[in-house]
Amino acid sequence: MKALVLEEYHKLVYKDVPEPQRGENDVLVRVKACGICGSDVHGMDGSTGRRIPPIIMGHEASGVIDKIGKNVSGWKTGDRVTFDSTIYDQNDWFSKRGDYNFSDHREVLGVSCNEYRRDGAFAEFVCVPQHILHLLPGNVSYDQAALVEPAAVALHAVRLTQVSEDDTIMIIGAGIIGLFLVQMLRASGYVRIISIDVDPDRLKMAEKFGAQKGLIFEKGTNLIQKIMDLTENRGAAVIFEAVGITQTVGLGMDCVRKGGQMTLIGNITPKVELSLQVIVTRQLRIQGSCAIAGEYPDVLTMISQGSINVDEVISQKAPLSEGASWFKRLYEKEPRLLKVILNP
Repeated sequence: MKALVLEEYHKLVYKDVPEPQRGENDVLVRVKACGICGSDVHGMDGSTGRRIPPIIMGHEASGVIDKIGKNVSGWKTGDRVTFDSTIYDQNDWFSKRGDYNFSDHREVLGVSCNEYRRDGAFAEFVCVPQHILHLLPGNVSYDQAALVEPAAVALHAVRLTQVSEDDTIMIIGAGIIGLFLVQMLRASGYVRIISIDVDPDRLKMAEKFGAQKGLIFEKGTNLIQKIMDLTENRGAAVIFEAVGITQTVGLGMDCVRKGGQMTLIGNITPKVELSLQVIVTRQLRIQGSCAIAGEYPDVLTMISQGSINVDEVISQKAPLSEGASWFKRLYEKEPRLLKVILNP
């Protein structure tokens, strides 16, 4: 089969590779669409430490079942599916509690780190266990279904976070996750939403999706004072940080009100600096939001019913054979380029 392989950092090659081996409980999915995630783009240069070459990346995907293992039940060839990005043990203590995102020895599609290597979906075929599959509603396209994963990440973070109706919510980062956060919060009835990003076009999209205000994050804009002016000089009650670097986490710390909370989703760098004194003296609640834990069905319903808009975040659809050039354009932060879907 053909696949887009990260052979070494900054070197993606479209080439022939062996078809994945299928276990008794696995299905072989013919990939129809796979989105380029920001974590893949940063994985390409080695900065995350979680895409050690050689590896086939890609975890935001959909397709059609091509073959099934002998123990697979409830699924058949030809079924239109998407699948979770997390491979987990169903009998794990955490999984039995509904927290499969904490499952011991969990693996993520398209990730290669010191603990494991799991090829992903930038390929003609990908092999996944049957228990992570989700059937696509008839009116949800393959390209739309490739956006279920990042939308589910956003929904998971929203559900983890305690938000009151009149709280001011600040979202740092208006990339894919940040834009889905806006949509998920609006779908939940929250309206006092401030979006922060360096890109004015992304902020316009955030406002289109329901953010009350979009503010540029750059030097000389007196951003913190603007947040204070919008929150009666108290700061935002809730912060969602969807970037994952010290600078943006620090911005959240500066803008959250006393007794407020910050949910960290961004994971670009392995470590960030935090002010312990600020956390303690302002009695802040800081939590991480890890991946997904059962949100796929609800997101598929939202897409099917039109409760969230996934089409407008797709900037480009391209053949998998052109993947290396699109990775380069995303890495170089080409203007107005948000989500690229690759079609094998």
